[in-house]
Formats: sequence, C-alpha cells, structure tokens
Amino acid sequence: MIRGIFETHINVSNYIESALFYEKLLNIIPLHEDPIRKSKFYWVGKPGESMLGIRENYPSPLIQRQHFAFKVDLADILKARSYLEGLGIKSENFYGESSEKLIVFPFMPAVSIYFEDPDGHSVELLAMLEDASRPDLELMAWDEWEQLHGRKMPAFEKWL
Repeated sequence: MIRGIFETHINVSNYIESALFYEKLLNIIPLHEDPIRKSKFYWVGKPGESMLGIRENYPSPLIQRQHFAFKVDLADILKARSYLEGLGIKSENFYGESSEKLIVFPFMPAVSIYFEDPDGHSVELLAMLEDASRPDLELMAWDEWEQLHGRKMPAFEKWL
C-alpha cells in the first residue's frame, strides 16, 4: 500500500526567513504559500513526486506537532478508512472531520486521509490526482472536485 514518503513538514520560527534559506540552499521549486497558516510548500525533485513543507510555530511555539505523509495509489485511499478502522485507528480529513468526506488540495492536486501515531504526530496517506493543478481554487471536498471534472465520486471500498 505505501509507496514511499511523499512529504515531510518542519516547524520553523520564521517561515519567511526559512523560505529564503531553503529556496537558496536547495534550489527547490516553490509550490504554494499560505500566509494565514504561515506555511510554504515546495516540490523536491520532479513536481508531484515529493514535497517539503515549512510551518511557523505550528501549532504553537511550545508544542511542535510533527507531520509527514506516505505516498499511496488512489485506489488505496478508497480502502484506507476501513483498513485503519480495522487496526483500531481513527481517521479524519484535513479539517479534523469525518474521513467520509476527504479533501482535495487543488494546488497539487491530491487527496488524502489523516490519522495520528501513538505520540500524536499527524500522519497522512496521500494520493496524487491525474488532473491538472488548480492553484486558483480553494481546498474542496473530493466529491466537489469530481463534479468539477464531470465525474462521479468513486466508492470507498473495504480493505481485503
């Protein structure tokens, strides 16, 4: 099911200063900036293959919750909820709501499901979508994304 680590996020004290550092040092490709969340995202290597995110004091300067994502196939996202449930692991969407309504990140585009490890770190299973990137759109429910592209939402499956 897991094909590799897709992304990792690091917590920084000043995201603008860190962005300048990483952009200069690593020559990575800027992807998306979210000034409200004081975050910036980069493609590492070929776009769509691996991502680095920097976040300022997230969720606070005192508590440094870490986050990373595993890359999975789209078919596995459709099985992930029942698989995690079978392991006794609660899953959710990007907003911390039910994983029955997963969220698409149009700037990539990708869809993902979240859960926590025993230490409370945020773990994500992420699948890239084959559609063109739409950085002009806000995050949206997966079914809305599918409707936008004239498709029916795929059905979630049971893990076998």
